Amino acid sequence: MSLERARNHLQQFGAAERILEFPVSSATVELAAKAAGCEPARIAKTLSFRIVESCILIVTAGDSKIDNTKYKHFFGTKAKMLSANEVEIMVGHAVGGVCPFGINKGVKVYLDISLKRFTTFFPACGSDNSAIELTPEELVKFSCNCQGWIDICKAWQNEN
Repeated sequence: MSLERARNHLQQFGAAERILEFPVSSATVELAAKAAGCEPARIAKTLSFRIVESCILIVTAGDSKIDNTKYKHFFGTKAKMLSANEVEIMVGHAVGGVCPFGINKGVKVYLDISLKRFTTFFPACGSDNSAIELTPEELVKFSCNCQGWIDICKAWQNEN
């Protein structure tokens, strides 16, 4: 079970007891925000992409979108999301619960700077009704195979 994989991973940091399990679905940004009682932007959504024969995860703020030009510049290839069927096999979590905790070996995790504007935010924890409230520093520490912060999203910055 994916929730147990995430829980086991977070246990090494003493954070497993902080996992929130909701009585309702948190499978989308909107549902997760309602369940967690926060604005949608504070939901840390985890997106999965194919790069050659492997995959990567990018954790972004709930109100952000991948900027295809930035993605291609950074990764050297066009952004191609995994299909729903591929996600569970390649990442280790099903769509709706994808997170950077307890994932399959070799999957690299990148964190988008859109999250850094928040003191805390809520990534999923392996199931479609779970999350954990983390700081940016905790997300770096707790994420498997974390490659660090990148600037790859758009639509979240306040325009002046």
